[in-house]
Amino acid sequence: MKHPDPIKIGSKVAGYTVLADLGRGAASAIYLVQDPKSKQIWALKHVQKRDPKDQRFLDQTKVEYEIGTKLDHPAIRRIVKQVKARQFLSVKEIYLLMEYVDGVSLELQRPASLADAVVVFRKVAEGLAHMHASGFVHADMKPNNVVVTESGDVKVIDLGQSCRSGTVKERIQGTPDYIAPEQVHRRAITPKTDIYNLGATMYWTLTGKHIPTALPKGDSLVSSLDDEMIEKPTPVRELNPAIPDRLGELIMQCVEVNPINRPESMQKVADALDLVRAKMMADARRTSGESLADDDETSDGQTAQAG
Repeated sequence: MKHPDPIKIGSKVAGYTVLADLGRGAASAIYLVQDPKSKQIWALKHVQKRDPKDQRFLDQTKVEYEIGTKLDHPAIRRIVKQVKARQFLSVKEIYLLMEYVDGVSLELQRPASLADAVVVFRKVAEGLAHMHASGFVHADMKPNNVVVTESGDVKVIDLGQSCRSGTVKERIQGTPDYIAPEQVHRRAITPKTDIYNLGATMYWTLTGKHIPTALPKGDSLVSSLDDEMIEKPTPVRELNPAIPDRLGELIMQCVEVNPINRPESMQKVADALDLVRAKMMADARRTSGESLADDDETSDGQTAQAG
């Protein structure tokens, strides 16, 4: 796996001072940088072309910038600037200046409670609904692309595989345990694709298990040839009975193989999660009220006996 040449801490890149190396992807590196004038902290993504095969990574980065700068939602990481480095008139490196998100991904740290998880899912769904309303699809929704900060802010990151709604990609793109059948079969990518990806993300977050997907496992090619042959996932409530019925039904609907059977839109998913959260809060208040009532009754009884 190729990576860009490492940048030294303290050096100046694209006018910014490099403070730390935050991580590396298939053909990219992300650094923590600071604007020497304003002292503003940013994340800087660096993508480098070393041979002709790397051109697709540059192309993805250009698309990420073009889409990212058209989005404006608190649940989607902002992309503010693109810097291209040329060699003999050909672009060899691209730097993306992005909002720095100081948090932990769902993949590394799942929410402490079911209620917290629903809040995270709802914020992600709202961000993706904004993206869909703008005409774009994320196309790689997974736990590693959801970052939660200590204050509870939620950010969808990595628009590297994002595209206009209706795009048919030449290559299979996506993450195996979360990929939708239409991505594997190279059919049109639509908002329903993000709904599937998010459903698979919610499934794993609440159960620790992955759903079966259209990508073949091992030497088997059966699941990649026919949607009808894709194994049905175990109902989510069988794996985690604490999940409310309504939430379990929503998740299973999101991961339906046929996009027609998935929720109508990401906004509908966000609305459904709102209802789930509201009912959970009402149940918690009712339970708390019953406990207080029980305590009061016990206290009265003890007082009467003492008298």
